[in-house]
Order: sequence, then C-alpha cells, then structure tokens
Amino acid sequence: MGRTVVIFAAGSRGDVQPCLALGRALTRQGDAVRLLASTRYQHLIDAAGVDFHPLAADPAEIMESAEGQELLAGRSNPAAFIRGIGRVLRPRVAQILEETRAAAEGADLVLAPAFGFLGVHLSQYLRVPHAIIHFQPSQPTSLFPHPMAPAARLLGGFGNRLSFDAVDLGSWLMCRTFINGWRREHLGLPPMSALAPFRRIRRAPVLCAFSPTVVPRPPDWGPNVHVTGFWHHDQPLWKPPQRLLAFLADGPPPVYVGFGSMKTSDPEATDHLVRTALRRAGLRGVLAGDPATSEDGFLVVSDTPHDWLFPRMAAVVHHGGAGTTASALRAEVPSLVCPFFGDQSYWAARVHHLGAGPRPLPFRQFTVPALARRLRELTRNPGYTEASRRLGRAVRSESGTGRACEVLNRLG
Repeated sequence: MGRTVVIFAAGSRGDVQPCLALGRALTRQGDAVRLLASTRYQHLIDAAGVDFHPLAADPAEIMESAEGQELLAGRSNPAAFIRGIGRVLRPRVAQILEETRAAAEGADLVLAPAFGFLGVHLSQYLRVPHAIIHFQPSQPTSLFPHPMAPAARLLGGFGNRLSFDAVDLGSWLMCRTFINGWRREHLGLPPMSALAPFRRIRRAPVLCAFSPTVVPRPPDWGPNVHVTGFWHHDQPLWKPPQRLLAFLADGPPPVYVGFGSMKTSDPEATDHLVRTALRRAGLRGVLAGDPATSEDGFLVVSDTPHDWLFPRMAAVVHHGGAGTTASALRAEVPSLVCPFFGDQSYWAARVHHLGAGPRPLPFRQFTVPALARRLRELTRNPGYTEASRRLGRAVRSESGTGRACEVLNRLG
C-alpha cells in the first residue's frame, strides 16, 4: 500500500511543472499524490493523471494586477520584494492556508517550499514527515549568497552564509502573524517564535530540484540536502499545429522569445522592440503571445510545450525562471537570459558562467540596439552552441525525479 503524498505547488508554471513531474514519478511507484496549485494549471495536472487540489492564488493574475506591477517595480530590492509579496498575498492568505490544510488531511508525507514554512506546520499538525523543495540554491553556504540577496557577496563567506538566514527570516517575519493565527485557530498548535522554525528547516530533508552540473553541490551543505537534478515534465502526446510545422520548415531555425508569467507595463511596446531587434539581427522568431499577431518572419504561439519547441530553435531568449532555464539547457540550445526579478539574475549568471549564452540583458535595460547586439552574439558564437550541447547531454543523463523518489522513500 503506497503513501498519500501532498505537494504544495503554489506559483507559476515553472513551479508547477517540476512538482507535477515528481508527482507522476511518485504515482508510478504506487503513491497517491495530491498536487495543490492554481486552477490555471488544472488542465495540465488532470492530463497527467495526478489528483488536483485548487489554490486561491493565481500568480499570473497577481503579476497582472496593479499591486503586481508595483512589486515588479521594486524587484532590485530583496527586502522590498519580500514585503511586496506579503502585501499582495495578504487578502488571499486565509483561504490559501485553509485550502492547504484541507488538502493535507490524511497525508503521510508533505512536500512544500520553504516560504512560510508550510511543511513545518503541516508536519506538526499531521505528525508526519515533511521535506522542503528548493528550485534554486536556498541552503546556507559560504560559497555564494542567496539568489535573492546577491550583494551579500561583498561581505565574503560570512555574508554569503548570513544572507540565507536573512532571506528566510524576512519571509517568516512577514507572514508570521497570520500563520501563527492559523496554527492556533485551525491546527490546534501553539504559535512559533521568530527563530523556532529555523531549527526544524535546517534539519529537514531538502530536495534541490536543479542539476548538480549547473549548480555543483557546495561542500558545506549537510547530508540532509540532496541535489537531485531538474524535475522535467514531458508532454509526449502533444501534437504541434500545422502552422507551426509549416513555419519551421519554411526557413532556418528561428529564435524563441518568451518571458513566462512575467508581465510588462506596456506589452505592445515590448513586442515591437523584440520584433525590431530580431529583424535588425536578421533572425526569424517564434514569440510567446497572441497567435493572431503573427506576421511574416514571426510566428506567435501560446501554450506550446518547451520540451517539443526548444530543441527546434536556434536559440532561446527568456526571463531566467528556473523551469525555463532547465528546459533550454536540456534542449541543448544557447540562451540569452533577460531577468526581471528574484532568482532570475542568479540563473542568468549561471548560464553565462557555464558558456551557454552571452552576458545577461536585464529587462530594465532593454533597447533595440542592445537586444540586437546580444541576438547576433547569441546566434553567431559557436562556443555557446558547443557548451549548450555538452550541458544538455549531462542534464538529460540525470534522473532528477528518480533521485528525489529514492530520498523520499527513505522517509517511510
């Protein structure tokens, strides 16, 4: 008889798809999996045969809101970003927490990210094990700072290590009041002090859902931290539309440009800038957006699986989300990363450091000349192609979900 495993996958598609990949792997070995995510992704989860449970928060809706745009405007300040997340989520928190508790009832194992320490609270409530999911390096190390606090590097190893505690403490203090209320009123648990969760999360099993080829494991991480490899969700039954096949056959491989769930204050101006830069670089493009806006040299697509599309591209231009970065590396194609906020700058730096793409171009620095120059460099430097192929072969050889299942099976 398998376990009942609850996976909390609040966030964008880049958060949901890796959790879905793990959910499918656990299901195949006989576990019953419940996946909590925004209703926006129900069709994806249902199609994979995993039990879907809805969450009130829709990340795309949040980013499109006035509050979300204000949050993006302060993206360079980690403290302001954490406060902004709290401000945006506060009206939805009570519903999210209650949906989470209801879905977790009867679970034998809880998997959740570190934000808010949800796994800690549910583990105490249900008296079952939990594991933490990280999509970016979030365990203290002296080798580099937390991806959300890159300036800590200036303080050396001590500052690097301290930055992880600072980010975790900031996020906990931001949500501690309403989570402690939830603990008292709905879980029957005493409130937690400012530092109490840290003793638990520093000992808990940690699943790092990224590649050790891309992020080598720091030697000062404890034995509870497992770098498994990326968790990749394939969609082998997806059929490409004829217009996409015809466009690909009608010329040299195009460049894909898409920024995931990131929204800009002026989407039309951004689209015009991208098309102008591609024309100036002499490139065709497959663009994420409204298919009705396709024109000669540019095919616009919606909801197209990266595992099918990216290997057919000359290169990929993206925002640097962990999931999109993983898909581009796995596809063996070079990337130009244009980070908006959060951990995206970290992944942009890793891609460049590993030789799989040029120096990042932050979205706030977007101009036609700058983007056109980077596009020419991206597509004309054979070194990027060679490095991407080497990395892609290594990444695909790693069984991320298989390794994660091995770790979780030892938890009972």
